[in-house]
Amino acid sequence: MGNNKKLVAYFSCSGVTAKAASMLARAAGADLFEIRPERNYTSADLNWRDKGSRSSLEMNDERCRPAISNRIENFSEYDVVFVGFPIWWYVAPRIIETFLESYDFSGKTVIPFFTSGGSGAGKTDSVLHRLCPPTVNWKPSRRLDATVTESELKSWIDSLGI
Repeated sequence: MGNNKKLVAYFSCSGVTAKAASMLARAAGADLFEIRPERNYTSADLNWRDKGSRSSLEMNDERCRPAISNRIENFSEYDVVFVGFPIWWYVAPRIIETFLESYDFSGKTVIPFFTSGGSGAGKTDSVLHRLCPPTVNWKPSRRLDATVTESELKSWIDSLGI
């Protein structure tokens, strides 16, 4: 710790969050890690209008923790972790909860960011923050839309004091 090494970890189904995460990693001088589900989501899985779809069932079950197929081997080396995801049902997808519970975030700065079709973060920050140890330096989440520029991201990063 103390080397201020940064990581951008993200989950993306449609590519929107992946694009934002990639740009953020460049702007922050951070490593990039894709949180990949053990079982990929199909478009049918993501149909939020279908109460029986995989994403609907996961989001309705607070205990659900979809499995992640890959791991960050050198996680302890990072001081700052940006965590990116699309907003589902006004919160982060359950796989983000799996991610936060899979590593020791003690003493790290955690900065969530999200993409959405227009909805805000809802209770995302309080839900996710609760999963982290009390020593985490939690920053408020930020919505990154498709038009965000690298210079806007650099300004945001500078404003975080990290």
